[in-house]
Amino acid sequence: MTDDVQKRTKSPWVWLIYIPVAGISLILGLYLFILISMPDVEALKDSNPETTALIEERKDGAKGAGKKFVVRQRWVTFNQIPDLLKKAVRISEDAGFYLHDGIDLEELEESIKKNWEEGRFARGGSTITQQLAKNLYLSTDKSIWRKIREYFIASKLEDALSKNRIFHLYLNLIEFGPGIFGVESASRYYFGTPVSLMSSDEMIRLTAIIPRPLSARPDKDTKWLLWRCRWISGKLYLYKYIEKSEHDYLISLFTPQ
Repeated sequence: MTDDVQKRTKSPWVWLIYIPVAGISLILGLYLFILISMPDVEALKDSNPETTALIEERKDGAKGAGKKFVVRQRWVTFNQIPDLLKKAVRISEDAGFYLHDGIDLEELEESIKKNWEEGRFARGGSTITQQLAKNLYLSTDKSIWRKIREYFIASKLEDALSKNRIFHLYLNLIEFGPGIFGVESASRYYFGTPVSLMSSDEMIRLTAIIPRPLSARPDKDTKWLLWRCRWISGKLYLYKYIEKSEHDYLISLFTPQ
């Protein structure tokens, strides 16, 4: 048998070795790239960011459409934000926030299952920390690559910051409408009052639009908004954050007449 014949005979086995090696090299390369491109989050311990990736993306989108874009965003301390509002946001967006390390594995598993069944990104499964990572540093693009980066940034935020600081940043930067960012600006814009003086039904209304900040308003009684407000009220009662009398009162406010 000639050397050429021997080479052709062995080549399939050689490729069986090269393929996993190439795959491992690609994964390691991507991992190193992610680590190198990680943002420095240490500064967030003591200072508030002047802008975010989400705000800049909204600005660019408005500019591209030839529209004026006004940013409304005011910082308030963590203690100025009512406890009931914090609880409403947590139970609706990330009930296990103070228990996980940035990733809710059970919620992630459910999201993967849901997305696989529907063949699209139907469910995000993002924790408050992941949402903050996306708002601060990433785009709104729904892609696997963005979710991977979101995961690593969320882990870095959890390592560098306290839970309360992460939640504080989130509540001051989350989007509540076109150009409206943070609970203080949202409260003043929609209800004409600082967040510290919001009523319980206003807190629930504001919390309700978090999943749909560009298509829903807390001061418009749409069928979807009232349903979500009732759902949040029920969760608050289930977790014993409000009394039955308060729950019944809120349900009456959010029930179409």
